[in-house]
Amino acid sequence: MIYEQIFHMVNVGIVILDVDLKVVKWNKWMEIHSNISCDIIAGKSIFDFYPNLDTKWFNRSCKSVFSFGNTAFLTHKLYKTIFPFKPVSSFVTIFDNMCQDCIVGPLRNEDKTIEYLYLMVSDVTKMASYEKKLLDMGSKDGLTNIYNRKYFETKLEEEIERSNRYKNKFSLIIFDIDFFKKVNDKYGHLAGDYILKTFAKIVSKLLRSSDIFARYGGEEFCCILPETPNELAVIIAERIRKEIEKTLFEYKKDTKIRITVSQGVSTINKNITTKTDIINLADKALYKAKSRGRNQVVTAQTYL
Repeated sequence: MIYEQIFHMVNVGIVILDVDLKVVKWNKWMEIHSNISCDIIAGKSIFDFYPNLDTKWFNRSCKSVFSFGNTAFLTHKLYKTIFPFKPVSSFVTIFDNMCQDCIVGPLRNEDKTIEYLYLMVSDVTKMASYEKKLLDMGSKDGLTNIYNRKYFETKLEEEIERSNRYKNKFSLIIFDIDFFKKVNDKYGHLAGDYILKTFAKIVSKLLRSSDIFARYGGEEFCCILPETPNELAVIIAERIRKEIEKTLFEYKKDTKIRITVSQGVSTINKNITTKTDIINLADKALYKAKSRGRNQVVTAQTYL
């Protein structure tokens, strides 16, 4: 009876499963966060209620516990969710689901035979939130909230290495806001900051989640486009150019600003093997875009 009270009082989720992965015990913590009572779930397969767990990875982990009596960690990253519960902390808004650590281990009977296994689930959402903020501080630009130059260069080196190993294509775009100094001189630096932040938001919405968009310095931005040939990179760049050209940046009610952007595109090939190579080519293409009148896209492929 005392043990039963402790089982329900602890501030972690505890689930006990039999060899068929049917629920034997489901403690109060699990009831509260799942809105499923033990009476309802007991005797049922865990997969009936959480089909997302019915994976080779989960089944293999459970089978290993029953076969060898080992203890396994089902979560190695703080952002992972085993049971899709809602976060409970009022200040946490960056995660849709509770971040969890989960341990699975054996429960033996008096004969030392493994009869059940347990899942122990801990809420680590708050810790994950702090960790993510720390990571963002080191990788994000303070003004625009997109990636910074250091993070961009690290990712570019990784993409170069991946391309050299697997021969996959990727492209790079370098952006430069045209006559940005004139914006600062005419409207002030606060208006310039507004332009940079709004520009970053617009471009981010036009890119894929796999693309790496970063502020390279001042009014210059860069974007890595993984698995993207030159022709598609030019189409993406042109789409961005048109969107920026038609946007009216409303800094204040009586202050509306129009800008344009010049872009240089380069794509990895057998002659490009380093970060410096692909940046230099995109930079040369950007220079040509500026020298030809700005507000245009030039690809390095046209003069290689």
